[in-house]
Amino acid sequence: MMILIGGRAHNLDEVTAVSQLGLPFIEVSLDDPATVAGWLPRLLEMKHNSNTDFLAHYPNEDNPFDAGILRDKFLPRIQALMALSQKLDIRKATIHFWMDKRWAPAELLRDKLDILARIVDCGHAYGITVCIENLSERSESFAPAFEAIPDLRMTLDIGHAQLLARQNTSFRFIEEHFTRIAHIHAHDNNGGTTVKDDLHLALGDGSVDYREIFQALLGRGYDSTITMEVKVRDMLRTKQTLEDCFRPLV
Repeated sequence: MMILIGGRAHNLDEVTAVSQLGLPFIEVSLDDPATVAGWLPRLLEMKHNSNTDFLAHYPNEDNPFDAGILRDKFLPRIQALMALSQKLDIRKATIHFWMDKRWAPAELLRDKLDILARIVDCGHAYGITVCIENLSERSESFAPAFEAIPDLRMTLDIGHAQLLARQNTSFRFIEEHFTRIAHIHAHDNNGGTTVKDDLHLALGDGSVDYREIFQALLGRGYDSTITMEVKVRDMLRTKQTLEDCFRPLV
């Protein structure tokens, strides 16, 4: 295995634009099964012609505070998207599944843990590694899920880790859950406490201490995938920043 750097695409036009950069993979937002089914011919053609692999980024929860909605609507939606993902030979998927114990009631978290386990089991059946992405959570919020669900992995979002925190929380995730980190989202911001502060800037354009973060990751032996969650026009610059960051460490 080796570190591979890819780009994020939120729609079919962005998939086309990112594919022209010659990256080894594209992480595609797969939100609505009917829409994705319509994309399949174009995505399969692109995969064949450009030798580009796809990773999946599944949708936000319909209502993170309602276990009934998550069980009855969100879970079947994810299952349908996984069936479509298999057609694209997708092997890794990121999921937003909010588990912050500072604000979510304990009973809700127990219900969500059961739903998350079912999502991971479904992923296993389709050959997809499910990676939960940190939103506002700190490392202790993911600990129960990692303990209860052995196959669950993590997408470490170093930009999200800069928000709602005095120190970027990536360091604690790396220290306490490194063996679960199977994917990275790389982007920058200037900190803050609101959704509007999640700027998705090119690396180096904000205050994220990305060099120290990647030094910690590589020091522990990280050798998997990194998605640049930045504008398409900023991807090649961010890719160079990442490669410069890695060069002294590998």
